[in-house]
Amino acid sequence: MEFQALEITTLEGERQTLAAYAGKTLLIVNVASRCGFTPQYAGLEALWRQYRERGLVVLGFPCNQFGHQEPGSADEIRTFCTTRHEVSFPLFAKVEVNGPGAHPLFTWLKEAAPGVLGSTAIKWNFTKFLIDKHGQVLRRYGSVDTPTSLARDIEAVL
Repeated sequence: MEFQALEITTLEGERQTLAAYAGKTLLIVNVASRCGFTPQYAGLEALWRQYRERGLVVLGFPCNQFGHQEPGSADEIRTFCTTRHEVSFPLFAKVEVNGPGAHPLFTWLKEAAPGVLGSTAIKWNFTKFLIDKHGQVLRRYGSVDTPTSLARDIEAVL
């Protein structure tokens, strides 16, 4: 399936395709509100604010598959993200990233950018994928890779 044709649903329940972000550099992240990596929301927001005028869009996809660390409703997720971390980048409906219920976007991302030793499974929350403005996955980053550490790669592609 073509990347831009993949359907996604906003946190508010509106359906769209990734074509809405055509021509943009994307950083796609599976996020969670009760994870040890949750403070990365602040770094993701900083990247969004620093580079959005140059074409970067950070897309956050809540996921409850890892230790049930995203149990909240859409309203609870939005409130947490905006009040605790001042998140203004786009957030989407809760998804699964692994297994038979994996969202097609994450199936596509994992196939395009396998992890360590060729594994396609996402290991934990805050796995990040950098996609260029042509829809090509450039790199996959693990949970321990901080948003700040991605700045050089983002600058190189903008």
